[in-house]
Amino acid sequence: MLIKQQSKVLIVEDEALFARAVVRRLQKSGYECAHVESLQDARNIVKQFTPDIVLLDMRLPDGNGLDLLPEFVAKNAVVIIMTAHGEISDAVTAMKLGAVDYLKKPIDLEEMLLSIQKAEAATVQSISLDYSRQRNAHAIEGVEFLGESPAMQSIKTQIQRIAQLVSNDSIPPTVLIGGETGTGKDVAARMLHLSCKKGVNAQDKPFVHVDCASLPAELIESELFGHEKGAFTGAVGARPGLIEAAEDGTLFLDEIGELPLGLQAKLLNVLERRVVRRIGSTKERTVPARFVAATNRDLHQMSLAGKFRQDLYYRLNVMSIAMPPLREREGDSLLLAWHFAGHTAKRYGLPQPDFTPDAIHSIKTYSWPGNVRELKHQVSRAVLLCHNQQVSALDLALPVHVAMPSSAPMVEPVVTEDAHQSMLDATEKAILLQALEENRYNVSEAARKLGITRMTMRYRMDKHQIKH
Repeated sequence: MLIKQQSKVLIVEDEALFARAVVRRLQKSGYECAHVESLQDARNIVKQFTPDIVLLDMRLPDGNGLDLLPEFVAKNAVVIIMTAHGEISDAVTAMKLGAVDYLKKPIDLEEMLLSIQKAEAATVQSISLDYSRQRNAHAIEGVEFLGESPAMQSIKTQIQRIAQLVSNDSIPPTVLIGGETGTGKDVAARMLHLSCKKGVNAQDKPFVHVDCASLPAELIESELFGHEKGAFTGAVGARPGLIEAAEDGTLFLDEIGELPLGLQAKLLNVLERRVVRRIGSTKERTVPARFVAATNRDLHQMSLAGKFRQDLYYRLNVMSIAMPPLREREGDSLLLAWHFAGHTAKRYGLPQPDFTPDAIHSIKTYSWPGNVRELKHQVSRAVLLCHNQQVSALDLALPVHVAMPSSAPMVEPVVTEDAHQSMLDATEKAILLQALEENRYNVSEAARKLGITRMTMRYRMDKHQIKH
């Protein structure tokens, strides 16, 4: 269940005065509410009103709230029980059946609101974790490690050798992948995951991608290690962390250099002892996962400067892979350009594009300071903007070398990743708007014209805040 900006709350309560007070308080806080007084009325109303949250009384005129609880849980609703004094045993039963919390009558409305908000926060966090697991489970499907240059052939050989080091009963060695931003460190990690031991289908194993740079500081410990119920404010239930979620698959710690020093000691303990302990728990759980870390920073220099633990650096750097920059991969830039051009065209339902001779020359001679990621952004943008399926150098809009006195160093302007993404987003939004306008804002027809699903169309409209 996805908690929306305006969650729907169903109050199943036969005390009308109290129910009306609840409705007024929740509506004041932005919730959409409905109230019924019996089990049968609750079953009837959900045919038109799908609740995100249910406040369920235990004693109702036509039965016990426990009879209705499994039906709401099956519909992925968050259920909070309201119980009178002496019904605590029923409340315990309700928690076992899937209720997230219970409130004892007489109920303080502010306490009730806090319980709802905590339940929402926990649900959003749980959805985020589940989505991360599902997304990364599918992210390994169809992974391609493109490149025919000697540098990339060497990388492929290293990955195969590392994969062969793991036997059925051994602990996989940790691997540290280094390289400039945009060189494909995440792809290398997925290839390591796929290159598992003989007889095992790696796609059946979890691949959990943790971006240490983007996780909020206040959540990163809980996200990695998990927590028990009541471990901190808002911990309304026990949850495993991403380390546990990796199970016997791969945990990819991207941008490991951004991990706070305070957590580096805990991670070192996990790597050394191969166990993890949730926040608020005394129980240790075995960690069979393979650990792969990546960074674009010099961890050795950081450790000497006291910005990264030396013991963790040496523990991570058991096996290392250095991803080469695109400027050192002769011939690969054009190969990748063709691949990204075809992928973009297919994604938007466009004909297969072609590169003009001047575009090919630009792709081959440009140094690509942003590496593969920059190439992908530039080519994708050019395919969307080009005319007659011909991508020219002008469409690519690559920075050019400026003639300078021989005594002055030659400086090549660098277009940041954020700038590339902004240009691509603006172009994508324009294409979506054009398709919608041409089809009188019929989302299904617009999606069909672009060659994408209606769900994908809806997602992209929400992404670009396009109202329907």
